Amino acid sequence: MKDAGEKIPSPRELEKEIGEFLSKKFGPNVKIVSPIVMPEQFQQEEDGEIKRRGPKLAFDLKPEDLIAYLDQYIVKQETAKAILATKICTHFNRISRQEASGGEVADMVGSIKNNVLMMGPTGVGKTYMIKLIANKIGVPFVKGDATKFSETGYVGGDVEDLVRDLVREADDDIELAQHGIIYIDEIDKIAGSRNLIGADVSRTGVQRALLKPMEETEVDLKVPHDPISMIQEIERFRKTGSKEKQTVNTRNILFIMSGAFGGLDEIIGKRLNSKQIGFGSALQPRDRSIDLLRRVTSEDLLKFGFESEFVGRLPVRAVFEYLAEEDLFAILKNPNNPISLGKKLDFGAYGIDAKFDDSAMELLARDAHSENTGARGLVSAVERALLDFERQLPSSDVKQFPVTAAVIREPEAALARLKTQAAEVLSEFDTLAENEKQRPIDYLQENATVLSDKYKLTLTETRLDLAATFYCRNVIDIDQALTRLKSFYDDVKKIELEFFNKHDINIVLEEDAVGFIIEKRVLAQLDLDQLYEILTDDFALGLKLVKEKTGRHRFFISRQALTNADDYVGTLLRDDLDTDNDQLPGS
Repeated sequence: MKDAGEKIPSPRELEKEIGEFLSKKFGPNVKIVSPIVMPEQFQQEEDGEIKRRGPKLAFDLKPEDLIAYLDQYIVKQETAKAILATKICTHFNRISRQEASGGEVADMVGSIKNNVLMMGPTGVGKTYMIKLIANKIGVPFVKGDATKFSETGYVGGDVEDLVRDLVREADDDIELAQHGIIYIDEIDKIAGSRNLIGADVSRTGVQRALLKPMEETEVDLKVPHDPISMIQEIERFRKTGSKEKQTVNTRNILFIMSGAFGGLDEIIGKRLNSKQIGFGSALQPRDRSIDLLRRVTSEDLLKFGFESEFVGRLPVRAVFEYLAEEDLFAILKNPNNPISLGKKLDFGAYGIDAKFDDSAMELLARDAHSENTGARGLVSAVERALLDFERQLPSSDVKQFPVTAAVIREPEAALARLKTQAAEVLSEFDTLAENEKQRPIDYLQENATVLSDKYKLTLTETRLDLAATFYCRNVIDIDQALTRLKSFYDDVKKIELEFFNKHDINIVLEEDAVGFIIEKRVLAQLDLDQLYEILTDDFALGLKLVKEKTGRHRFFISRQALTNADDYVGTLLRDDLDTDNDQLPGS
């Protein structure tokens, strides 16, 4: 062990020592090979200060916009959506305004960060909602589990690892990482035990370790005694030519905690003198528990086992509701839900097209609800109901799988019936395919305003039908379907421009013609090169002739013109001839 006054080795000396260690351990053929990179030339301001690189946070999302986005994916939880969307938008808008002003609009001394505490049963969408928000905002996001920390006692280093993970999620962009979100689940597990005599240091120690990062502290990216960190320091020195201590400031990092908080409702009930006694206490409905959680105070959280400083750093609280059977059914019907989409992908891996009937989804929702695990129960219910089909159908000739109520109720009989490939089975599949198409149409209509703004694409009736068709023909979510549809429309504009550049003729494909082309592309009957060849073969020569005779440069092409180019060009020439005859003397 080195004396306190002994000189700390330089990065080059560290590299040499590590290289010698590796050679002794693994032989002379194992060495550290670091590329020689000249130090980067930093951009400097006129006053000689190094100019900060990396993007500043440009944020202007409004709470109502974020709520509308969450509504596309999350069933129920209206209050939680409103609280989270409002406080998260406020948090990032404050940062954005401060940075836009160059720091002139500074926060008040002692201002409190909008860290969030989420409470509610398992499987109701807490983690899913935060992931969606981070994705929408475009900031790095990491998730930790409080139970991991509680196993190791005083774990300040582990807490700081979450901040380092945030930098990795930001592709080593420290400035972006300083605007990220850290989400810690099962936070109720680090509450001190209420039945323990004396200090519960393993749990309260974790709470104390979280205090500084949740408010503001500097976290060193270099981990002591970690060879990888040392090597990264060497690489940084070679690139920059200077030894620079890299730290992450947690001042603008948003911390969001969540947990089920079992037993907290009893504490709240005692405070409100509303706890029932006798036989009725065992029959207390679940909704009653949620109602009590909505009335939680800091005092209740302290009695639950949290430190006062820890509670003070979580000023925003959102309570999530239990999911009823109809909520689970609504989740399955949502075209963006990953459960049915994932199962379609499973069968699609064997070339089997699966379609779900509403009656089957109702039964699956009922089975899932009986497990009392929220949306997580849907995964188990679907897997349990369809596992035998996933095992046996790939070995059969079945390529179309209608998932009906009979499949859920009587799987053995349904399997035998499917393998016969009877005409009624195929007809049943066609009916389900047609019914399935209505779900994305309903969804698109309900969210038309938000989606039109997002994709800069007016969702006409034709486009709704095309997006729904593309969704049903491919195992994708609505966002992917609209992204592809928008790309198809953009391709049509590229074709118009290419036609003009090559033939000096301006063609404008009318809406019905564009819809016709997109339909062909959705049905995989036409690609971009084929489209250009068709337009060139059918129109280039004829329109040049019309241009020479009439001087016209711009032509509007309808769907009818696309399907009968000769008639279209002929009509243009006849109209020109009639115009010339009208202008003759005596006409």
